[in-house]
Amino acid sequence: MIIDATNMITGRMASFAAKQALLGEKVDVINCEKAIIVGDRDGVLHKYWYRARDMGGPVKGPFPSRMPDRMMRRIIRGMLPMDRARGRDAFKRVMCYIGVPDDFKGKETAQVPQASPAKLTTLKTVTIGDICKYIGGKWNE
Repeated sequence: MIIDATNMITGRMASFAAKQALLGEKVDVINCEKAIIVGDRDGVLHKYWYRARDMGGPVKGPFPSRMPDRMMRRIIRGMLPMDRARGRDAFKRVMCYIGVPDDFKGKETAQVPQASPAKLTTLKTVTIGDICKYIGGKWNE
């Protein structure tokens, strides 16, 4: 299953991907940098910046990812039961990509209707790509 994350609400799309992976299906998420997080732009950016910043002392990790595909994979990981073997196996079936790789060009992508931002009451959204660039991520678009 190939999911196009363009203009999809991140959490709702990630929960759908996690459920499909738990059911045994291989899930590929493309265009991760274009997925959106709902909320005030300044508030969302500050939240992720605060997690990623150096606090001044010796920093030992775990470090938040600054790449959109890894951030999306981590969000999906949080929705899987990683303390059980079925959760770890499901996580191995999930892959996320920046943009559209050559392997997936021309193939049919699945839409997640519950992740559409059409029913949102607010217009305040931030893309994962913007968050990652704000906290120092560097990638070629």
